[in-house]
Amino acid sequence: MTDEPRYAVHADLNVMIETRDGTGLATDIYRPADPDTHEPVDEPRPVILDRTPYDKTGGRTRHGEWYASRGYVIAIQDVRGRFDSEGEFYIHVNEAEDGADTVEWLAAQDYCDGQVATLGTSYGAWVQSALATQDPEGLGAMFVNMGAANGREKTFRHNGAFEQRWLSWAFTLGAGFAHESLADPDVQQAFADVDFREVLKDGPVERGETALATLPGYEEWAFDIMESGSASDDLWQNPGVNFERHYDESADVPTVYSGGWYDSYTGATCDNFVGLADRKESDHYLLMGPWTHLARLPGGHDHSEQLLFPPLTWEHPTAGDLAFGENATRKYRETRKRFFDHYLRGEDSWDHPRVEYFLMGTGDGHRTDGGNLFHGGEWRSADEWPPAGTEMTRFYAHGDGSLSTGAPTATDSATTYAFDPDDPVPTIGGNTSSYLTYEPRDEPVGAYPLGDRNIIDFAGRGGYDQRTHEGTFGASEPYGPLADRDDVQVFRTPPLDDPVEIAGPIRVRVYGATDGPDTDFTAKLIDEYPASEDYPDGYALNLSDAICRGRYRGYRDEPDLLEAGDVYEFYMEPYDTANRFEAGHRIRLDVSSSNWPRFDVNHNTGGPLYGGDERRVAENTVFHEADNPTHIELPVQPTE
Repeated sequence: MTDEPRYAVHADLNVMIETRDGTGLATDIYRPADPDTHEPVDEPRPVILDRTPYDKTGGRTRHGEWYASRGYVIAIQDVRGRFDSEGEFYIHVNEAEDGADTVEWLAAQDYCDGQVATLGTSYGAWVQSALATQDPEGLGAMFVNMGAANGREKTFRHNGAFEQRWLSWAFTLGAGFAHESLADPDVQQAFADVDFREVLKDGPVERGETALATLPGYEEWAFDIMESGSASDDLWQNPGVNFERHYDESADVPTVYSGGWYDSYTGATCDNFVGLADRKESDHYLLMGPWTHLARLPGGHDHSEQLLFPPLTWEHPTAGDLAFGENATRKYRETRKRFFDHYLRGEDSWDHPRVEYFLMGTGDGHRTDGGNLFHGGEWRSADEWPPAGTEMTRFYAHGDGSLSTGAPTATDSATTYAFDPDDPVPTIGGNTSSYLTYEPRDEPVGAYPLGDRNIIDFAGRGGYDQRTHEGTFGASEPYGPLADRDDVQVFRTPPLDDPVEIAGPIRVRVYGATDGPDTDFTAKLIDEYPASEDYPDGYALNLSDAICRGRYRGYRDEPDLLEAGDVYEFYMEPYDTANRFEAGHRIRLDVSSSNWPRFDVNHNTGGPLYGGDERRVAENTVFHEADNPTHIELPVQPTE
């Protein structure tokens, strides 16, 4: 079927779909209609479901019209407690049942041919995986773009630490459009006036002490995520939060898991594919580009409207400070439609390999006219992830700061540094999203609505030279390379004689010790460019990073504080990536104890998981010796 529109569109707005507990979920239903009469066509069609917390109206109207004009029925729904839907919003916990009830209701309608597909990005990806855990009748296919897998391990929290983007989301995209904010301009104004950067600088936040106190439900779920770390807590067992736990009973339908190497859900996207592709009979696909979670508009801001749509990042050949070339882009809607045309309509429209990924790093590193470093890249295909032939190769840290495939032989080698929670290592891009604040304005929300305001992305997203400057959030003078900080331990290979390509998961084991009951260790993989005419100081390009909170080391279910001076293995899984380290570059591993504001900062006291007034400077030690060999394990690809 052609991608050109063939139908007029008939819309039924604010249809209330009742869930099992009687809550009405507001749904706009767009149907193909006769171009002459504008009456909806009688022939039942597949239905596409898009569930969102970001308002089903506005730009999503165009989204609905696009699919309906091409022959699909599309239902766009506000999730529980958001915009026109009834009920109370508690992030993600009701989405499994609500989504399944919606699928089954739509499948039973006369205009549906019995097949309901789902699509969506970010929160819209979470809700797909959530409803799939219920295996609802009628679910026919899913296109899950940039979503979670296990909220405790790699999303809400990350190996014990808290991803502070969720607190930012609570203050901005969440609270700004809560039912109470939409109903009361004074409440919305209170959040419009919050500069979340100041909230972080003044943090940690306390219950009842911020604007969130005006929205008790939002404050409750935000603090639940921040303060709850044990796997036994109900939040982490919920099928709307932890899909990994429900893989076996989840729906067996054709599914695409798509994402980007600089997305905030990269690890989870790959985890879902690996966990389900061979477990299920239906076709499953992995599609990974060099993309961030959202595309940036010129001028250094993310516009709010762009945050409320499926991201245009697929169609932008940049990520942070990097340029990849026009070949890196994909058409988002058209790709999804080809998938649905094949699996719902039986058309010969989908010929993608099981795994398709963009190998970054084939560029020459020049500075483009747009001021980006040209990192380049090319598309690759495979039948599995990681690709067949991948050799997981250990690169060991040594006492002289080198990184090599040779294991250390020293019997007594370690480096100690002071980790001050009042001076954390600043985040410079990476796998981030939602580190946002509304641009401060003098106009009230009545004159300049919150939905029209620019949003400042203050932590960056994507690849950047790992050096601070005046605009780096959380940095102070003297500005310069993070590698120059005393609390960042750098291990690098010699300049490579030949290129090294990696594609797959990354594993880091830091053998470390501290002088207190708890601390964090962090790891960051860097492609270190040599000096060039465009970059005379070289360029330290971040590829992936991770953190491990001591009390939850080894992804343990319950906290276990540390004994001062004892050596522990701090295991980390920086998100999967695909990159070529060109000849002359260095492979670099940075080890430290903070990455802020990406993660909350450990107070090193063993006190509350989040917050508390007491904090102390920790003396942390990284070992690089025969019995305690700190290393990074990389998915090296075979040479041709």
